[in-house]
Amino acid sequence: MSNTIIVGMADYKIGRTPDKLMTAGLGSCIGVCIYDLHEGAAGLAHIMLPSSNGNHAGNPAKYADTCLEMMLEDLCKLGLRKSRLKAKMAGGAQMFSFKGRTPQLKIGERNAEAVERELKKHGIPLLAADVGGTFGRTINFDIKTGELHIRTINHGEKVI
Repeated sequence: MSNTIIVGMADYKIGRTPDKLMTAGLGSCIGVCIYDLHEGAAGLAHIMLPSSNGNHAGNPAKYADTCLEMMLEDLCKLGLRKSRLKAKMAGGAQMFSFKGRTPQLKIGERNAEAVERELKKHGIPLLAADVGGTFGRTINFDIKTGELHIRTINHGEKVI
């Protein structure tokens, strides 16, 4: 019987088939799944900010650089090989805009770029992404199939 593992904001979790990994409330945050279908294991991170800037105080799972590093370490401890890992991500919306002004901070876009940069650094191909827009997302990753189900308010559902 499958179990849905809930991942909170600024956190990550690891699961094995037949489990599913889920996170809700992705606005400017990025939900990134790193997985190996052959081994039937995956990790899902809910990343809030692009970089820790070397600040190791507080919660390292909040940042793209430190969170992905920790999650990859845990996946490798399960016996997964980096050379077989793949990734999918969603989120990175521009949730706030002000009329007549350029979007402030562009945090969603910066989060997406930071996650892509970290994946590239580790040699992990990003197979699919659903990022940007001005709406939040809830994602559910099926470890057995590698499908990332994305639910949005007023924008329907899709699978990548």
